[in-house]
This record gives sequence, structure tokens and C-alpha cells, in this order.
Amino acid sequence: MAKKSYDETTIQTLSPLEHIRKRTGMYIGRTGNGSDYNDGIYILLKEVLDNAIDEFISGYGKSVNIKIENNLVTIRDYGRGIPLGKVIDCVSQINTGGKFNDDVFQFSVGMNGVGTKAVNALSTYFKVRSTRDGEFFEAIFKEGVLQSENRGPSSERNGTLVEFIPDDTIFKNYKFQDEHIERRFRLSSYLNAGLSINYNGTTFRSDEGLLDLLNDEVQFEKLYQPFYFRDKTLEFVFTHTNRFTEEYFSFVNGQYTSDGGTHLSAFREGVLKGINEYSPKSKFEGDDVREGLVGAIAIRLKDPVFESQTKNKLGNAEIRSELVNRVRQAVVEQLNRNPTDAKRLIEKIEDTRKLRKELNTIKKTARERSKSVSVRIPQLRDCKQHLDTAKNKGLDTMIFICEGLSAAGTLTNSRDPNTQAVFSLRGKPLNTCDLKRDIVYKNAELYNLMRSLNIEDSIAPLRYQKVIIATDADVDGLHIRNLLITYFMRFFEKLLRNGHVYILETPLFRVRHPKKRELSFYCYNDAEREEAIAKCGASAEITRFKGLGEISKDEFKDFIGPDMRLTPVDISRDLHLMDTINFYMGSNSKERKQYIMDNLIVNAEDL
Repeated sequence: MAKKSYDETTIQTLSPLEHIRKRTGMYIGRTGNGSDYNDGIYILLKEVLDNAIDEFISGYGKSVNIKIENNLVTIRDYGRGIPLGKVIDCVSQINTGGKFNDDVFQFSVGMNGVGTKAVNALSTYFKVRSTRDGEFFEAIFKEGVLQSENRGPSSERNGTLVEFIPDDTIFKNYKFQDEHIERRFRLSSYLNAGLSINYNGTTFRSDEGLLDLLNDEVQFEKLYQPFYFRDKTLEFVFTHTNRFTEEYFSFVNGQYTSDGGTHLSAFREGVLKGINEYSPKSKFEGDDVREGLVGAIAIRLKDPVFESQTKNKLGNAEIRSELVNRVRQAVVEQLNRNPTDAKRLIEKIEDTRKLRKELNTIKKTARERSKSVSVRIPQLRDCKQHLDTAKNKGLDTMIFICEGLSAAGTLTNSRDPNTQAVFSLRGKPLNTCDLKRDIVYKNAELYNLMRSLNIEDSIAPLRYQKVIIATDADVDGLHIRNLLITYFMRFFEKLLRNGHVYILETPLFRVRHPKKRELSFYCYNDAEREEAIAKCGASAEITRFKGLGEISKDEFKDFIGPDMRLTPVDISRDLHLMDTINFYMGSNSKERKQYIMDNLIVNAEDL
């Protein structure tokens, strides 16, 4: 096909409305269907909620009512209401709003005058109604274009109501997921102590701010009572757990900055300096202080500079040194005020330092042992390509973790050697729930798995985009799944948090007609099996696959090809996942047995 010439006719000028609809990602990030926490439909919801929160921060309106039904989102705040003569401009004209004036909104997230306009432009139906002092103004839009307006007297309380339906031509097959919405509202309530967010009959409210957040996140894991500080522009809290990773929640003007930024790096440095100042004889290293640390920081800033419209990362470099010093001083003050918890904190860090030194010796021994056995990892059948996120390469790479040589043989013979690797377990892996990190180096199989994935120090150099657990569909296979997930959660939590781990779904049955070979179906559950039997008739031949090794390599190619069925291991919905794992996989056999007996359901026909 001939290339079109580059001349005056190829130059386009888009209106702000057209630009939002054509370059949606610049304004709200990913579109998505609502299955991911960061999908655009939740950003639309957040943008409108931010306006209500800005009113609360300014001292107007202590509650927000939100309802979502059949994809219609309704948000009603009880602030001052948009000035009636500027309602249309505020929701449709880019760079129009009251947040450029520091006298009205000192600490606003929506400083660029885009948020609500993007919601309007990306909705098939958008309605705004402002009520001020006995009068209202209402406007209705479609895809950002004004359809109607109305003004008159009102007996309602002051405030703003916004209704919208996201455009399903942009957000394909979308659906709002309650767990993502509720998590956003829960975070918003932590950041705005005293604000009530009422959503579909549930109220989210916090009176202790980030302290409530941390207590909820590590309810049963914290080793001492969290250290908490709050003033007008800075709030932070932290404690230690027995986790092997550090975890933070960072916010700017009520905005969750999932990628951190200047404030988070300053917080981490300030905590380290404060602890070392409190304990001058020790002089701990950053790794010793931050292992197992869980913290949250929120700052109020007049002129925040974010790296994109989605505001995931703060870039104000000029605030760093002052913020480090403020955090350091506050940490020293909190440690001096709470000597008992401070002592526990120091003991935890000293234990970590001691274990780290011991671990370095064990690491050295493990590496020398692995080199003496073989240059290659004996359980790994590697692929030719590997993941390189920096160069955007290897995004289709994957590794199958299977049980036994039979399953490994089937997978190896059926795979694409360019992008699919296979790691075979020798029976059930060790239960690591109650074990320390040194077990990763002392147990050859767990060590080889870690080496295969290349995640010893962090998941940044991970060699495969997808880590797929491929076990038999029986009790032993399910047990191995749980053991592997426990291993990853215990030592490599970010592998799960970042969505790299999957379960391979393989067919349980093959149903086929004895003579008509074209009538052959692979079934993943009982419902599919019954449907296949109905198609093949009473003489249907039914094969039950007990293990992966029973499926021939020719058959198996389809099950790990482009249409393979994968179930992501999603840990975002369980706020207390480690408590759950400790209960089901820990050493509390007596309590677990009693729980099973109390909750065992027996069908009458089985008696």
C-alpha cells in the first residue's frame, strides 16, 4: 500500500474534548474493563470524589453519598456547591476551576483543571447539579457536548451532585468491581479523618487516619505499636512485621501515589536517620532497618508536580531535604516518647542485622554447592527468550512449574521452546510458612526455583513474564499449588503483588463420539462435560484425566497455546492474606482441625 504524503492536509488540530477522547490514556491512564484496580473507570470515579474531598479539606461537608447501579455513578457532596454561573465551564472547559486560587483550595489534588472535564468527555451521559443558598443549576452532557441546562429554586442542602455513565465504546465490556471501589474509598477515609463516604449502604470512615490504615493492614502482624505523627501538612506511621519485604502507602493531598516519588524516598531516608540518631551506637544500614517495615506517609502540598495526569508519582525534588529532616526529628521524638516500643524496634533491627550476616555465609555456601553440582539448573528446561522490561522484550515469556518427570516430559515436548520454559518439582515442595529466609538456601529445590526465576534480591530481573503453576487436578496437585503460593508469598511477595503468578487450567475430561471423531470435546468442569455428552449421545466415550502426564503431547499443545486457560493468583482482595496463610498453612494443626470439623458440610446422599 502506498504511503500517504506528508503535507498540509495531514496536520490536524483537535479540540480539548476531541483530544481527551482520542488520547484517553494521557488523561486517565489505562482504559481496561474494570478488572484491574487502576483501570480508567475507577479514575473517573476518583476524579469526581476528589472534588468532594477538596470541599471537606476546606471545611465544608462531612459526608459524601455514592451510588453505582447499572453502571450509573451518582456522587453527592454537601460542600459549598459550584458557583451557579460557572457550572458548565467547570465541567467542560479545560483549565477552568477554583483550584488555581490558593485562597480557596490550599491543598488540592486537581490543580490542573482537567479531571471532571475528562469524566464528562468520556461519558455517554453526564449530569451536574449545583445547589447554593436555595437555588440550583443543572446541566446534562453527552460525550462532553452540552445537551440541556436548567436553573431554578431549590430546597435541597448546598452541594454538588454528579451523575455519569462511562462510555462503553472506550471502556470495552466494563464492569465496576466492589472490591476495587471499596479499597479506594477505604484509603480515602484513612486520609481524611472524620469524612464519611457512604457507598451503596456501606459507610467508610476513619477517626485516626493513617494509624487506622496501618492497624487494618497489619492487624495481627505488627511487632510493636505503630509510631504515629501528624500535623497540618505531614502525617506518617510505621511499624515492623516478620515479613521479608518493606511495604509503603504514600499520598499527596489525598491522592494515592502508587509509584511513590520524592515524599516516599524522603520518608524512607528520614526513618533511617531518625532511628540511627536515637540509637547512635548501632548505626544500622538501610536494609536492616527496612526489612519487614510497613509504613504510610501523607503530605499536603500547595503545588504538587506529578509525572502524569494519573498522579501516581510525585516529582517535587525541592521538598526532599526539608521533608527528610522533618521525618527524622519526628521519629526521634516518637521513639523517645515510647521507650518500650522503641526497645522492641531496636531489637527487631538488631535481629535482622544478625540474621543477615548469617545469611550471607549460607548464601555463599549454597552458591558454591550449586556450582560444584552443575553449571546449569538440572530441573529447568529453559526457553530461548527472556523477560526484559526495560527494553519491552519477552512479554510473552512464561515458565511452567509442574510436579514430576512425567508432567515435565509432556510440557517439554508440547511447549514453544522460544518463550516457554519448564521447571519440574521432585514431589511436594517444603512448607515454608513458619520458616526463615535461610531455608531458601538450605533447600536445594527452593533454591533452584529461585535461581531459575532470577529473583534472589528483587523481582526486577525476573526472567519470565508469567510464572505458571501447572499441577494435576487432584488433592495432591491442589496442595502443591498452596505450598508454592505460600513460598512466593513468604519470600517473594511482589511476584504476586505485581500479577506474575498464574494457575494453568487443564481439562478434566475428554468426551468424544466413538465413530464421529469430529465430535471430540475437552471439558474443564462438570457442566462442560454434560454439555459434551449431550452432543455426542448416550454412547459417548468419557476419559477422566488424573494428571498432566496422561495427556499426549499432541493434545497438550492446544492447552498451553494461545488459547490456554490461565487463572491469575490475585491477592489484592484479602487485606489480611498472611493471617489467612498462617492459619491454613502454619503449625496450628489443632485449631485448623477444629475449624474443619466445625465447618464441614456433608451431603445427605453421601451418607
